[in-house]
Amino acid sequence: MAEYVLKYADGRGQLHQQVAVAGTEKELRERYSSQGFLVYSIKPRAATGGLLRGRKKLNLEKFLIFNQQFVTLIRAGLPILKGLDLLADRLTDPKLGLHIKAVRDEVRNGTLLSEAFRAQGVFPKMYVTSVMAGEKSGSLTEVLDRYVAYQKMSLAVRKKVMISLMYPCVLIVLVIFLMVFLVTFVVPKFASLYDSFHTTLPAMTRILITVGTAAQSSIIGIVVGLVVGIGGIRWWARKDSARTKIDRVKLKIPGFGEIWLKYQVAQLSRILSTLLTGGIPLVQAMETAAESLNTPLLQRAVDAAGKSVREGQPLSSSLKASKFMPGLAIDMIEVGESTGALPQMLNSVAEFFEDDVNVRMQAMLSLIEPAIMLVMGAFVAFVLVALYLPIFSLADTIR
Repeated sequence: MAEYVLKYADGRGQLHQQVAVAGTEKELRERYSSQGFLVYSIKPRAATGGLLRGRKKLNLEKFLIFNQQFVTLIRAGLPILKGLDLLADRLTDPKLGLHIKAVRDEVRNGTLLSEAFRAQGVFPKMYVTSVMAGEKSGSLTEVLDRYVAYQKMSLAVRKKVMISLMYPCVLIVLVIFLMVFLVTFVVPKFASLYDSFHTTLPAMTRILITVGTAAQSSIIGIVVGLVVGIGGIRWWARKDSARTKIDRVKLKIPGFGEIWLKYQVAQLSRILSTLLTGGIPLVQAMETAAESLNTPLLQRAVDAAGKSVREGQPLSSSLKASKFMPGLAIDMIEVGESTGALPQMLNSVAEFFEDDVNVRMQAMLSLIEPAIMLVMGAFVAFVLVALYLPIFSLADTIR
């Protein structure tokens, strides 16, 4: 079976574009033509460069709203296809609406709901796996409820971290702008003043004036260089090898590395707990969790642990061999395995490390803010002393 990007028109003349699965192009064309659709084009998905896959990621908050409405409709007794029909035309996010319409058309053609979501290539692997488990167990609403609860918790933790980082980031940006303003605007003004004195300036004043005049004359080149450099770094960081190197650097940063690792462990534990509670086997849950992580370094570690679990090793010893999991998390998982309450224990691991990350973040930020103010104060003091020291020297000479 292969994936094709299909363009067709329905009986009302509306154009549709979606990813469909079929053995051959001819089979897909005959399938849609027999249903009364006018097929415009069929292209292999690989030839399109991943048309739908290349689009921006879904808005998770709007996707959660869709799932909440979808669960409500199914619980009220509406068939899945009818629920998709009602929601597809009422979504406020046009990108999400396009994909939901494609899912609806696939389901109408007899495709399983999980396969229809998977064919779009934009929905999280964890969501697709959860839907598949719900279809097999006949508890789709319960599985979707657990997925929504997980995403709400994940978004809440992420927002809390972002809000904590917002003030220091704004402060750093303001400090940088202040430094640039002083060096490129204020210092050259004093330089032109001191040139008229024809006197020997103190060493620190000469250094500051040299830096300031050089920066003012080449400010455009510096800005262009920064933009090009940032663009080059962003392009380089998209490669898997580069992302792995970046992850290794993150781990080695004092203070931040430990916080980052614990946040990833909390995410992994939360994903595994949600999948296992939904009835997903442990091996498949490990594969899905690995794909759901955004860090290649930990993805490989979880993949290796998943292979050990497939060979019959306990989860705790498999994760311990990766040398990334904290010892406390390993001990808690081992207790969960021995008591038969692994999903609940993984949820406890996630909650513990999320709280720990929050506490450590607040402690680190309480130290960073004064450090930023000290750096800014020291720089401003250096500039003021360097600029006004010649004036004081001239005043003493005149006396």
